[in-house]
Amino acid sequence: MPAAAQPAPQPAAEPEDEPAPKPRRADYYEIKTDVFSALIDTIDLAQLSRMDHDTAREEIREVVTEIIALKNLAMSIAEQEMVLEDICNDVLGYGPLEPLLARDDIADIMVNGADTTFIEVDGKVQKTSVKFRDKQQLMNICQRIVSQVGRRVDESSPICDARLLDGSRVNVIAPPLSIDGPALTIRKFKKDKLTLQQLVNFNSITPEGATVLDIIGKVRCNVLISGGTGSGKTTLLNCLTGFIEHDERVITCEDAAELQLQQPHVVRLETRPPNLEGEGQVTMRDLVKNCLRMRPERIIVGEVRGPEAFDLLQAMNTGHDGSMGTLHANSPREALQRMESMITMGGFSLPSRTIRDMISGSIDVIIQAARLRDGSRRITHITEVLGMEGDVVITQDLFVYEIMGEDANGKIIGRHKSTGVGRPNFWDRARYYNEENRLAAALDASAVDDERLSA
Repeated sequence: MPAAAQPAPQPAAEPEDEPAPKPRRADYYEIKTDVFSALIDTIDLAQLSRMDHDTAREEIREVVTEIIALKNLAMSIAEQEMVLEDICNDVLGYGPLEPLLARDDIADIMVNGADTTFIEVDGKVQKTSVKFRDKQQLMNICQRIVSQVGRRVDESSPICDARLLDGSRVNVIAPPLSIDGPALTIRKFKKDKLTLQQLVNFNSITPEGATVLDIIGKVRCNVLISGGTGSGKTTLLNCLTGFIEHDERVITCEDAAELQLQQPHVVRLETRPPNLEGEGQVTMRDLVKNCLRMRPERIIVGEVRGPEAFDLLQAMNTGHDGSMGTLHANSPREALQRMESMITMGGFSLPSRTIRDMISGSIDVIIQAARLRDGSRRITHITEVLGMEGDVVITQDLFVYEIMGEDANGKIIGRHKSTGVGRPNFWDRARYYNEENRLAAALDASAVDDERLSA
């Protein structure tokens, strides 16, 4: 195993230099601003927007080259190319963010004002040398991003959730709430959708655990995916939706549409903030209530944050088996407590016992995801909800992740282990879908593997 662990630090070291732009001369931004202003005066932006990307880029190249020659600016070919690239990104894309958005190895981009940008690569946060001309340029880019999905961000509405056209999730918080200029956070998603097999390859779960998750998806268990920020909840939800049959009608409800379902019969719903007059807001609860009238077979809620938890439980309890949702919690037990708290804070005057009965009767499985201190992501629990015993919701772990230490490079060493449950609570459901043999084989293989490791 040491040979496999040895190269681990090397990929993390390479991106350190990659995000940093080439060095720029002291008067670079002045020259770029001068050229940019002349370009805006010369070119018809409305006509440019009607061209395809490559044609528009060539048009900008010709005009910029002409402006540099007319102004007699002393610039090398490399500096001219740099100005051209930056101006094209400003006019046609997202300015200094474009090189970062083009990289597949970046998971998060965090812009803390015009002068400071961080990225996350391989679970580690790094500072880059990417900067914006000023706060106004950053604000313009934020407005361009959110306007594409019908949102707005300004002093009257300084907080906004939106998405890029590729599905990446965006959050903007602008002045006066953000003291040092707009703060922009982009959660990027890979173009290629991850599969459970890839999660196995990344050691996020064992092959036997992945088989159990596969069966949980196929036999229409109601699933709650729990985890902290950046733990991979949405990625895991995307993986589980891969087992939904293509003839099922699936309705998704999200604050910013980011799920990547591949099935043909999917209706995607997205919340809407209030307009300038404070009207027209459509909340997550509105969406979940409405989708019950749309003949769904499965309902998927991108993230449960409030009183919509009640409506999701109602849906799970009234024939929409196989529904799924995610929420922020650090353990399966905490996830159940958070569900109860969200329903209580939503103004439902129901006794705690009644709410817990609803939860235990609706949710079949909780899958816990975690981001460990070395940046790796693991599925730490696959937990069943068994029912009630007195006033307490009873749960049973099928798989847990056990941390055993760390290696010389600071990487967490751990293992997924079966708890030895021979027949989970959804055994009858697995039998109904002819999956009981595969389920038994996965649980037996995992138990044998654990005995071998323990020995």
